[in-house]
Amino acid sequence: MAKNIQCAEVPVGVVGLGMMGCSIATCLLMAGHPVMAIAPIDADLEHALPRISKHLQRAHKEGLTKTDPSALERNLIISTDYNQIKPCQVVIECTIEDLTIKKSVYQKIEAVIDQDAILTSNTSAIPISILQKETTHPDRFFGLHWAEPSHTTRFLEVICGEKSELTKGEYLYDLAHYWSKEPTLVKKDIRGFIGNRLMYAMYREACWLVENGYASVEDVDRACRNNTGYWMTLVGVFGWMDLTGVPAYHTVMKDLLPTLSNQKEVPKLIDDIVKAGGKGLANGHGFYKYTEEEKKMWEETFTEFTYDIRKIALKYPADVVQQRLKKKKDG
Repeated sequence: MAKNIQCAEVPVGVVGLGMMGCSIATCLLMAGHPVMAIAPIDADLEHALPRISKHLQRAHKEGLTKTDPSALERNLIISTDYNQIKPCQVVIECTIEDLTIKKSVYQKIEAVIDQDAILTSNTSAIPISILQKETTHPDRFFGLHWAEPSHTTRFLEVICGEKSELTKGEYLYDLAHYWSKEPTLVKKDIRGFIGNRLMYAMYREACWLVENGYASVEDVDRACRNNTGYWMTLVGVFGWMDLTGVPAYHTVMKDLLPTLSNQKEVPKLIDDIVKAGGKGLANGHGFYKYTEEEKKMWEETFTEFTYDIRKIALKYPADVVQQRLKKKKDG
């Protein structure tokens, strides 16, 4: 990790202040950046500051930042005026997954920022190589794929498009460490990047198992929570295979892989829910049904969980074994 980045000297712009844009802004403020947050739609203005303030207060209470929330908020500007991001060295676009809207936003951003500034997108669905075609300077365009809530999770993918300048991607990778991330540098663009490709293969198989009567939604979730969810915070898929013995996976793959779902259509299970207007927790109708009281309690519980799991995860960073060996050797 680069040791000479002073976050206080690197103003960052966030364009789009929905749920994720607010948590990204919170993360950047906690890292010490001046943050210029732009609301492309007026509705974002109503919710942005209360949401960011709430995040900062909880983060301070949980010990994620020692700086008083009010002091961090003084580094935040929220506006609808794109001229506010003129001094920003990095800009993160967090608008909806619509190419036309993103193109319009990029035009407004590039009209004011310096040519040397880095422009990024928090897209999770559109390849970076496609998005950068809509920019004036594609070499300085990258993907920054966050996980919600962005101020508590360790996850971040830095994605290079076909025309991205790798040295700028490496700078973003270094900078992400100051955001308390364990980032991944994706040097070759692919739809869905790394995390989503892994997860959507799991989502598809989960739907297939339910649709074909092998297990209920509840049973599939239970298996995931108590197996995959048990070890994945400590190691990734390759580390897990090493830890538990590679030959066993080789043996199982030969017979298992041909039986896994490889359907290209959206699974009927999720298609039926969406066509019936289901949005999950947002309106109480998803794979499960939720009362208003349950919706509120799930939101509160998820927030609590993100802080608790962070404390556990930080005890086991990617180099935990190397750290422990060094401590033993020095010790």
